[in-house]
Amino acid sequence: MRVLVVEDEAGLANGLRRGLEGEGFAVDTAATGVDGLWFAREHQYAVILLDVMLPELNGLEVCRTLRAEENWTPILMLTARDGISDQVDGLDTGADDYLTKPFSFAVLLARMRALIRRGTSERPAVLSAGDLRVDPAARRVWRGDTQIEVTAREFAVLEFLARHAGQTVSKRDILASVWDYDFEGDPNIVEVYIGHLRNKLDRPFGRTSLETLRGAGYRLAENGG
Repeated sequence: MRVLVVEDEAGLANGLRRGLEGEGFAVDTAATGVDGLWFAREHQYAVILLDVMLPELNGLEVCRTLRAEENWTPILMLTARDGISDQVDGLDTGADDYLTKPFSFAVLLARMRALIRRGTSERPAVLSAGDLRVDPAARRVWRGDTQIEVTAREFAVLEFLARHAGQTVSKRDILASVWDYDFEGDPNIVEVYIGHLRNKLDRPFGRTSLETLRGAGYRLAENGG
């Protein structure tokens, strides 16, 4: 299997290359974001190890660009120890996992194998259902070219539905994801928020994308209604 290592610290890049080659991987290395993006576009890889802080083009921009181009190669981001925002931003832009430096090579291998087993299924950074688009990183919603203002809780409900577009999800599923498993309030709160979203996303546009399936739950139509 071929792996791409995009890392500007020469010592770390060479160490990763030697270690991975010792494990039977073929390894390409790039020291800048621009070169890393070129390699990722020109070759197929089982996984990409992508540093965040890179010259010319940072790792977040590389990841965002690849996902926008529908390149779903698994990406493992490498971040600084205190780079919490880098970790969050990396996952929001489409990365699959991250490791903070310094890290154990054994852990790196285990994370890589997990990503390789997962494969290259589609993981878009912006979720869409027809002309309805949901951007989890920017926390913005559009119907066509119209941006729609939603509250934080409304966004959380919509994001969950968008991640399962075309699937029926139960009220319990939504409560567990958006509130928590220990929620003790009125479960009908879900219906209230579905109603809010319909008033903002569907009715003004003559759509019926948010469907209620009596006795089963809710579904966001894949075609956006």
